[in-house]
Amino acid sequence: MAKTNLHSLVAEQKILNRIYVIRNQKIMLDRDLAEMYGVETKRLKEQVKRNGKRFPKDFMFMLTPKEFENLRSQIATSSWGGTRYLPMAFTEQGVAMLSSVLNSDTAIEVNIRIIRVFTHLREYALTHKDILLHLAQLEKEVKGNTRDIENIFTVLKELIEKQSTIGPRNRIGFKQYDSEKI
Repeated sequence: MAKTNLHSLVAEQKILNRIYVIRNQKIMLDRDLAEMYGVETKRLKEQVKRNGKRFPKDFMFMLTPKEFENLRSQIATSSWGGTRYLPMAFTEQGVAMLSSVLNSDTAIEVNIRIIRVFTHLREYALTHKDILLHLAQLEKEVKGNTRDIENIFTVLKELIEKQSTIGPRNRIGFKQYDSEKI
């Protein structure tokens, strides 16, 4: 069971590493999705083009040359050097729609994992948004009292933002074992 949980965490981390923010939307690129689904990028694009009505602009869009260059510089990889065509960017809804277009067991399994990761990201963002709003409200209330309080809020905001990039933390402490099983 521990191996399954570890495998699941590794798979989720691989998915998280392939989610980018472009045009204020969380997206995944065609080449990353194709790799995870075990198909060629060319084949994935063919299926999307054949089923164009299923992919409106809020589900899938083509990156502009500038967006593509910015993304390449952020990722700092040279493996995209020979790309002829600009990549397709799929939003969460577009990834969900891919499951109806790519009908293999692998595609279905990967799609389920990706949708779960997107859901976790949304839940996590909502939780932190509430905390940041409360901090902002408190900050307004104590404004002008002391400089130390403002510094505390700055540090708290930095910690929350840093924590959101780190991911889930491991639990610490002692594990209680059933004495009959030992």
